Amino acid sequence: MNFNLKVWRQSSENSQGKLVDYAAKNIPAEASFLEMLDIVNEDLTKDGDEPIKFDHDCREGICGMCSLTVNGVPHGPGVGTTCQLYMRKFKDGETIYVEPFRAGPFPVLKDLAVNRGAFDRIIAAGGFVSERSGSAPDANAVPIPKPIADEAMDAAACIGCGACVAACPNSSAMLFVSAKITHLGLLPQGKPEKDRRARSMVRQMDTEGFGNCSNYYECEAVCPARVPAAFIGKMNLEYSIASAKEAVGIAG
Repeated sequence: MNFNLKVWRQSSENSQGKLVDYAAKNIPAEASFLEMLDIVNEDLTKDGDEPIKFDHDCREGICGMCSLTVNGVPHGPGVGTTCQLYMRKFKDGETIYVEPFRAGPFPVLKDLAVNRGAFDRIIAAGGFVSERSGSAPDANAVPIPKPIADEAMDAAACIGCGACVAACPNSSAMLFVSAKITHLGLLPQGKPEKDRRARSMVRQMDTEGFGNCSNYYECEAVCPARVPAAFIGKMNLEYSIASAKEAVGIAG
């Protein structure tokens, strides 16, 4: 298969970028999108040109590092990560636009690679539990109702890839933050910090410059882990309660 690529090239965070045309030739239909870029980069290297910079790690749809926008859609057509997008999804001879995630809090480092350190700082603001370390307790020692366990697992599925931010017209990170707050807040181990976590993570999210949710549901549509947008309403409630407690001097 052969494709016409229009790839965003940008040498650094502070430089101007532009779309550059590349030919992707003799690409196997079973190749993933990242493998296709590998083939293109091999050809560029042979010709003495600088290869296209893009992020990747596991290439198994787990880590979320492959933060590319393909034809205007974060991670590309379908629900999944870019590394799990295969070239058979495209037509032979098709023109494909490849760009980095577009969001102010995700500055472009180079070409298709963005800095998602804002997510790390949000996690550092409160995404932890104060639980003793040591041997793991017996699974049945802390009874958790199955509906709550299932909901916590749905929230924990978030891989922090940032597609929700890139898809949202407001560059909102509320799906990501709500997933982390819900995941930890539902379980017994996370309840002692529940209020402080909600306040700290939401305020850090605002400090990083992410926008608010306007219920476009674009985040839910592109989430490779299928995290439901309903968690955003839960987060807003948790934050309101935690802020009210803070205002009247209730610790938590």
